Amino acid sequence: MRLSVIIVSSLLWIWFLGCTISWHFGKVVLVNGDGVKSLVFAVLVLFSIGMVLYILIEPVGKWVLLSELALWLVVQFFCHEYFTIFGVSERKLSGYNQCFEGTVKLFPVSETRLIPDLYHIVLHILLAADLGLLIAEIF
Repeated sequence: MRLSVIIVSSLLWIWFLGCTISWHFGKVVLVNGDGVKSLVFAVLVLFSIGMVLYILIEPVGKWVLLSELALWLVVQFFCHEYFTIFGVSERKLSGYNQCFEGTVKLFPVSETRLIPDLYHIVLHILLAADLGLLIAEIF
């Protein structure tokens, strides 16, 4: 189980790195990064510390990583899925669609619901998988 957590955490780290440095493939934009002077980079640093602690000092690291992943998933839920499920204000929807305009989408943009792009769908799946594997390992 430990190896699975390390693999999924590593995939999540690489995927989330895109929020800092951007992932562009020709004219296709997966995600536009915010750079190293952003809150997103701070989350990446905290996640990195949690991963290192998990790998080097597992008894403490697993709880640090668990706390970080749980908090991160809750924040992501209330920034994305909450509005997809329960609806969104016109202002929030307009800002979200403008911010992620041009990114790869699995589902068409909606006039009434916030629809996460491919990057965020994969990010949330990796977050949930990592958290689930870590919980399974701990308990």
